[in-house]
Amino acid sequence: MLSVVSLGGLGEIGLNMMVMKYGQDVLVVDAGLMFPDKNMPGVDIVIPDFSSLMEQRDNVRGIILTHGHEDHIGGIPFLLRELNVPIFGTNFTIEILREKLREHDLLEETVLNKVAPGDVTELGSFRVEYIHVNHSIIDGVGLAIKTPDGVIIHSGDFKVDHTPVHGKTTDLARFSQYGEEGVLALFSDSTNVEKEGFTPSETEVKNALEDLFLKSTGRLVVAVFASNIARIQQIINLAEKYGKKVVLSGKSMRSNVRIAMVEGLLNMPEGIEINENVLSQYKDNQIAIITTGSQGEPMSALARIARNTHKSIKVNRGDTIILSSRFIPGNEKAITAIINRLYRLGAEVIYEKVSDIHTSGHAYKEELKLMLNLVKPCWFVPVHGEYRHLVKHAQMAVSQVGISQDRCLLAENGDVISFQEGEARISGKIRTGRILVDGKGGGDEDDLVLRDRRKISREGIVIALLVVDKEAGRIVYGPDIVSRGFLFDDKVKSIEEDAKGIVFEVLEEASDLAQVDWEGFLVPEIKKRLKRFFYKVIERNPLILPMVIPV
Repeated sequence: MLSVVSLGGLGEIGLNMMVMKYGQDVLVVDAGLMFPDKNMPGVDIVIPDFSSLMEQRDNVRGIILTHGHEDHIGGIPFLLRELNVPIFGTNFTIEILREKLREHDLLEETVLNKVAPGDVTELGSFRVEYIHVNHSIIDGVGLAIKTPDGVIIHSGDFKVDHTPVHGKTTDLARFSQYGEEGVLALFSDSTNVEKEGFTPSETEVKNALEDLFLKSTGRLVVAVFASNIARIQQIINLAEKYGKKVVLSGKSMRSNVRIAMVEGLLNMPEGIEINENVLSQYKDNQIAIITTGSQGEPMSALARIARNTHKSIKVNRGDTIILSSRFIPGNEKAITAIINRLYRLGAEVIYEKVSDIHTSGHAYKEELKLMLNLVKPCWFVPVHGEYRHLVKHAQMAVSQVGISQDRCLLAENGDVISFQEGEARISGKIRTGRILVDGKGGGDEDDLVLRDRRKISREGIVIALLVVDKEAGRIVYGPDIVSRGFLFDDKVKSIEEDAKGIVFEVLEEASDLAQVDWEGFLVPEIKKRLKRFFYKVIERNPLILPMVIPV
């Protein structure tokens, strides 16, 4: 029996990871991450919980990557710490991953295999063919996965662009061939199902960018995703056409461009690129800067430019700054804050709401219908999107393409979809979740630390500090009260003095400090009394941390 389960990416944007099993053979498709929301203070990234996969680690034959975006490969370094299996991906995808693995000191022990559209990989019971698709990153592929129970088509993240700037068009003919031969199930990207019509071509963005190159009288600063090599190539081409020098700003921008140049995926004309340290040697209208930070990331190059803290790039009155990307939900406030700062510095800011300087890498409704009509699946499973996207994709398949309602499977993370003798059903559910990551270390899905951080951010923190000589039964220092995050200066001293009195009361009630159980009784009692005191006085529940230091 063939089974498919998603550990992430169903009912959410990001964390894309799918696991397929036939007999004793297990295949993994992608292992992505998502970025934390405002309810995850201090968290750097979020990755899927891999624990259910680890239970069958000896049967995993390989990991297949559809493309190089973080929401599809960002979890790989963390997965490889527990599961060392071969990885398969296209040229640019593997090179992007190679840089990641080098940062995590995993490169030497990982087997990376480069594949190209049309190639076939045999992994146990699975035979995987890679099908070229257009996306906002180059070298994206969909997958045709042949199993003893039938063919599974995984669309990957895709769009249909008949005039792509870079590479070939989406290989609709190959998808259609599989449709004619018979497809058991289609797993298709649902991200843009709410968008009517067809995705605008990347060529249309080129026309909008060229118009801005013509109109600008100062420097041009274009903020774009560092992975969007096709867009970066367009900017370089326009800079060459209009006699401008190119500056690359941002670590990921320089890294990705270097990889693309080495792999022959991007052309940088000789002599056009200059270092940002020599900007002052050129007139403003001779400069085009390509930078990161289109989503308002606080440490990005564009954010530092907007705060006027960038060591080399300062905004001059008359500069034109282009945010060549869409506002990702959740990032709106950060992006608009940067836009406002840039306007205050005298720049003209161009963004998606005022100009067509971006197009999505995800298929709109008509392209999704086209994929369904070409593939003609027996079963349809919408993937990659929030739950409403999955529902709307299924509804569209039924009402506009003619897929039978009972042939559409709405699955969420952890739902096990079983295929046997041409039939399909959701046969069970496995444990899934999210792992919170600080820095390069994995966290724990138990959110005790996260709850403490939220509490501190809302209510503040109080530390009751005591240094004690336990053998002699006396206080060496303290009690000292330190509070942060909830008391105003005019009140803090008197309230802290009263809090010290509460601690003294607890200590006085303990007749013999040399014999008292500090950790089992005294510390919890101090915590309980202070908690009651602060709620009574200021109606807040700060995090109370009694700290007893023995000497």
